[in-house]
Amino acid sequence: MGLIWRLAKLVIMAISAIFFVTLAVANRHDVTLVLDPFKPENPVFSINAPFFIYMFAALFFGMILGGAASWFSQGKWRKTARQRTREAYKWKQEADRLTGERDMTVRPGLPAA
Repeated sequence: MGLIWRLAKLVIMAISAIFFVTLAVANRHDVTLVLDPFKPENPVFSINAPFFIYMFAALFFGMILGGAASWFSQGKWRKTARQRTREAYKWKQEADRLTGERDMTVRPGLPAA
């Protein structure tokens, strides 16, 4: 089953790469990004780059912001998982201790496990 998943990932990555290269080639003309809303005809700061750079930057920042939003919204579940893991570890130690005590009282001559 691992080979099928690797092959499927490879096919999806190849199709994505073809799509993104086609997108970049179709949008390679230069565009000026003006970051001065008060004087757009004489900007203080502007960036001149191919349009696909802006598209990929927007995609990248969107993925980063979406991942961060998911991470922060799932924080309470990670906290609950950590608490329950600590609690399960505590109860496992308690069960091991009680099993050892029981074994010592049932068979006093044998060492505890």
